[in-house]
Amino acid sequence: MESQFAKYHSAVIFVRDIAAARRFYIDLLGMEIDLDFGTNVGLKGGLAIWQIDPGHIIPRTLGAESAGGEKINRFELYFETEDLDAALGRLKAGCVEFLHEIHEEPWGQRTVRFFDPDRHLIEVGETLESFVRRLHGGGLTPEQVARKSSVPLEKVNEILGG
Repeated sequence: MESQFAKYHSAVIFVRDIAAARRFYIDLLGMEIDLDFGTNVGLKGGLAIWQIDPGHIIPRTLGAESAGGEKINRFELYFETEDLDAALGRLKAGCVEFLHEIHEEPWGQRTVRFFDPDRHLIEVGETLESFVRRLHGGGLTPEQVARKSSVPLEKVNEILGG
């Protein structure tokens, strides 16, 4: 068996203003710094924000729009929370631009989507455990929760403590 070529480390998003990105990801979303190199900040959990120098090989080769330019929404960063209503309140207090406020997905999970200062799309959704419990608490049987959410019945029962 061949050894792995490379091991996944983290995702890097290019930002136009590292100070604004720091306020958003650290102060508003509550992420913690792992390593801080000034304009390149590694966050715990495998995300890095980088205000890339225009003379770097990436923008020189791909064009400035590829490294902090105006192109947006080529991907989404996904976060989870046990308390989506509290997260929404925090986001509103932080004056973020919403794509949508709380929305229930077809599988039952509630989500909110919004933009960071560079217009990267961010989603915060309920954890699997919290939305399974919410569906069950709303009157669905474990079997109905499993059907609606596509979560295997065994996992639903495990989450519900049965």
